Amino acid sequence: MNIIDRLIKKTIETKNPSVIGLDPDLRKIPDCYKKAIQLSGNPLADISEVIYKFNCDIIDTVSELVPAVKPQMAFYEKYGSFGVAAFEKTVSYAKEKGLIVIEDAKRNDIGNTAKAYADGHIGMVEAIDGSYVSAFDVDFLTVTPFLGSESINPFVDVSKKHNKGIFILIKTSNTSSGEIQNVITQNGMSISQNLARYVAEKSNGTEGDFNYSPIGAVVGATYPEEALMLRRIMPRNYFLVPGYGVQGGSAKDILPCFNPDGLGAIVNSSRGVLYTHMSDEERQICTREAYLKSVKDAVINMQKDIYGTLKESFIQMKY
Repeated sequence: MNIIDRLIKKTIETKNPSVIGLDPDLRKIPDCYKKAIQLSGNPLADISEVIYKFNCDIIDTVSELVPAVKPQMAFYEKYGSFGVAAFEKTVSYAKEKGLIVIEDAKRNDIGNTAKAYADGHIGMVEAIDGSYVSAFDVDFLTVTPFLGSESINPFVDVSKKHNKGIFILIKTSNTSSGEIQNVITQNGMSISQNLARYVAEKSNGTEGDFNYSPIGAVVGATYPEEALMLRRIMPRNYFLVPGYGVQGGSAKDILPCFNPDGLGAIVNSSRGVLYTHMSDEERQICTREAYLKSVKDAVINMQKDIYGTLKESFIQMKY
């Protein structure tokens, strides 16, 4: 089954076009996780253990409520090989639980280097004996496009070959994004719009049973007018939508990212689920059970907000 069809089927089953970010911030992880491990004498190894156990609990809590999780690689790489090991185990555990895994690493380069990134994260690498094995083996990867087509094509090719997906940064949710992405080019279109046109062209013929492509775009919730224009340019590309909740995007703001069938986008929340529903003091004294209940409640509230707004707005929704 096409990977985008798997994502859509899980979205329909859960009635939830949400993805939960797994961004482990050691300062904000409840103290009950840090106190539960036996210190090994290696601080990085101890951090890795805390992160993995924390992630497993989050995955167990949300696995039947959402279609996907999105670990942000920076929160793992900062701890070197120990953090990357926690990332790899987290990916494996999430997939065991039936979740789609979107790796937010914003990788890119050109030529063989771009292909090496693509092979490692969404493809396969050659072993010494000539066989091929998966390394990170995520389902989707975020990709930076600003080195041009020769930097994107290797990711497109590898994703097609191995039934994986990519989300190419088109219009990000941060406040300074317009300094580059809104610049008008010689053809009268913004840089974001030109990138969107390229993505739409590259994805022709990759659509699955639901008529969507796994070659998608990152489009922020904080710029609904731009999102509306980009949706017109990319009608069959799936959007990964950051910026909902803590960053200021509302359920109504994300509507332009969707199509009338209620599909076409998946909305991310990281801090809004993991951290902001409890004060720092509450996280210090809470039990594991109390914390996970608050996480579950935050996910349910997000689902009600987004799904309810979609149902009110799109009478042709498929689910």
